Amino acid sequence: MARREFAHPNEMHKYVGQEIGVSDWVEVTQDRINQFADATGDHQWIHVDVERAKKEIPGGKTIAHGFLTLSLIPMLNHQISHINNVKRGINYGCNKVRFTSPVPAGSKVRARAKLMAADPMEGGGVRLTNQVTVEIEGQERPACVAETMSIVYGA
Repeated sequence: MARREFAHPNEMHKYVGQEIGVSDWVEVTQDRINQFADATGDHQWIHVDVERAKKEIPGGKTIAHGFLTLSLIPMLNHQISHINNVKRGINYGCNKVRFTSPVPAGSKVRARAKLMAADPMEGGGVRLTNQVTVEIEGQERPACVAETMSIVYGA
């Protein structure tokens, strides 16, 4: 999908309530899951034990950590849009996160972003609140729905 460009943070209020865009599909490989397990220390067998998963998990595959799915959102958002004339931006957190469906190893996911709010901040910043839905290719139910927040400062 083509990345959507915005001229300046101060114009974002015009797009509140609109879908900003959809990212490309990204494969969630077992290697990525293993690297996340190593980075976080979360080596629960449902994520890393491929042989046990074949026997004990419906579908026979390990599943990605929910927080791995959440951590893909910045990369996927970068594919969706870019705001020009920004001198700095920060991740401000999440208001709500739900992991609504497991992501089996080898699945492809993408993000769909909708701008929920664009609130002016002191110092020339704009606090953006997005609803980000992480979809799983071939499945009706999404993997994750998150309300994410960031602050961007115009140049």
